[in-house]
Amino acid sequence: MENKVLKKKLVLKKNILKILTKSLLAIIITLVGLILAKKSPTIKNTIIENVYEKNLNFTKAKELYKKYFGSLLPWEKVVQQEKPVFNEKLTYSAQNTYKDGVALTVEENYLVPALESGIVIFIGEKSDYGNTIIIEQTNGIDVFYSNITFVDLKLYDYIEKGKLLGEAKDNKIYLVFSKEGKYLDYKNYI
Repeated sequence: MENKVLKKKLVLKKNILKILTKSLLAIIITLVGLILAKKSPTIKNTIIENVYEKNLNFTKAKELYKKYFGSLLPWEKVVQQEKPVFNEKLTYSAQNTYKDGVALTVEENYLVPALESGIVIFIGEKSDYGNTIIIEQTNGIDVFYSNITFVDLKLYDYIEKGKLLGEAKDNKIYLVFSKEGKYLDYKNYI
């Protein structure tokens, strides 16, 4: 019994040390980047272009982080998974090509689920589409969910697959799939 308690304390100390080390390393890298940006206009322009003018690709950042530092939370596997209240699949009665994606015919007041897990990178109005939520999925594909009323979502929220995104404004929702600025064929994803 005493050995188990001692092992748990050692594991906890090791995990805390990992988190502190990763945090310190992130702070050092950020500070070095800021110093270099101040001294070199080329580096400063590169940072401005990639951070402010382009869409930040969270999937690539997560993959790089995992490759060099491992899991973000060392106890990730220990935490029990919560069971979602709303966990649906996309259902529709008809599909038609619409602009860069597809228009799906759904029931009135249809509750729109997320097709895959990802991060909310846009919430707002898109011309020809209406109210739109864009989610960068964990596989790197950006999905536009349009013609929906929004629920309580905020920019950069992490969304699980099947989570409620909103309600269809009428009996149509529009989906657009893109990766690295190129539109993809919707038939491969719905």
